[in-house]
Amino acid sequence: MFIDLLRKRRSVRQFQDKPVEKEKVDLLVESMLRSPSSRGSNPWEFLVVRDPLTLESLAKAKPHGASFLKNAPLAIVVCGDSTKSDVWVEDCSIASLILHLAATDLGLGSCWIQLRLREHDAQTTSEEYVKELLGLGENVVVEAVIAIGYCKEDKPGHSNSSLLFEKVSYEKYGQKK
Repeated sequence: MFIDLLRKRRSVRQFQDKPVEKEKVDLLVESMLRSPSSRGSNPWEFLVVRDPLTLESLAKAKPHGASFLKNAPLAIVVCGDSTKSDVWVEDCSIASLILHLAATDLGLGSCWIQLRLREHDAQTTSEEYVKELLGLGENVVVEAVIAIGYCKEDKPGHSNSSLLFEKVSYEKYGQKK
């Protein structure tokens, strides 16, 4: 059941030194391409990265929260063409979530690395850094990088008691069951 997949999914930052098989990469790509998109505009662009040197360079895209990428066997850079849709951010976010869930379903771990609106250093944004590194076009905006691989350790999903049920209202804001 889908809820079981959600219960199992966790962000993973430590990966085994084991490549992700081509068949699984192909399924991950297919899952992203099947993502819903506003008005069918499909403004997303995806870059599949397996080269260790490129992964190491991507891990330097921002000072904090990306370094673990250098040990991942696979990354998918999620980008959007801002000229194709005014809701490219939402469409790219949906595709990223689909990617996370597909990775979990395939027995892989994943972790989102936020790059949009982040800084590489005092002179360069994370987006500018990645655009130059990967040769991205002018209208292509980098939203995130998703690190993917086989989990180094088996992490259980979040417990039901950790869910923030107090954030849910019914019928009107603040109204509880």
